[in-house]
Amino acid sequence: MAGLSADRPSEVVLAARVARQYYLEGVSKVDIADRLGISRFRVARLLDSARDAGMVRIEIGLPGGSLDAALSAELCSALGLRHAFVFNFPDDEQALLRHRLGEAAGQALSGLAAALTQIPPCPIVQLTGAVPPPDGRDLLDLVRSVARVGGGPAHVFYAPMLLDDAQTAAAIRRQGDIAEAFALVPSVTIALVAIGAWASGLSTIYDAITPAERDALAALGVCAELAGVFIDEDGRPVATPLDSRMIVTPGAALERIPFVLSVAYDVAKSPAVCAAIRGGLIHGLVTHASLARALLSAHSDWP
Repeated sequence: MAGLSADRPSEVVLAARVARQYYLEGVSKVDIADRLGISRFRVARLLDSARDAGMVRIEIGLPGGSLDAALSAELCSALGLRHAFVFNFPDDEQALLRHRLGEAAGQALSGLAAALTQIPPCPIVQLTGAVPPPDGRDLLDLVRSVARVGGGPAHVFYAPMLLDDAQTAAAIRRQGDIAEAFALVPSVTIALVAIGAWASGLSTIYDAITPAERDALAALGVCAELAGVFIDEDGRPVATPLDSRMIVTPGAALERIPFVLSVAYDVAKSPAVCAAIRGGLIHGLVTHASLARALLSAHSDWP
């Protein structure tokens, strides 16, 4: 069909009717064809012509226009990330910032999981035990909410991330639901993790252990942790005395997951995020504009 033209007003009106029903009313192409007495192939051509003529304009964005697409693209290009989502959230309220980034990560994960809609429902696996965060969020609720996106079962368990001794941790790891979840880790294709810097207020694990333990890990070269895996400034996993007391996916297993999406907030975490990227442990990032700019600035000093 030729493009829409004022010389063919009937086609212009017909294209407008088709576009309104398809884009605004959610009517399928087959149902539109039945309603208007035309073929579904003509419906498709009319929709193409409506877009080409500017009758239909499609914009992709997030509520409130908070996604900074240009900065997201720059971060991907400079740091070699496969995906980056940078949001223009204010930094003045840390709890609110953390909450907003958590919601944004859920939206990003939903988009990445969209490709899974053509295959059977995707199971969701909890990768670690929990350290209660300052805002009181429930890790199990988060896992279940992500499972609703994939439409598959949620393999969750009740356990802390850090135990008082190795024997207790070993016994807990043998429990049925935990063993079942960790047995599925080799089949995980997309992981969502948070990044913590090795400093007060920047890592829930750091804040949960004693000063002596913090110093001991720092002496081993630990500068960050993600999902309970400790890493040095080059992003290499570091073995620590805490490992035997933790309910986490081991660093070697985390490294084998094809795509790891990380969430990070607070400019002070810039060195930790840089380390995770340098080590190839993360492939995507959800963050806010000020931390993204700090990462770009720090990148110029990378070896």
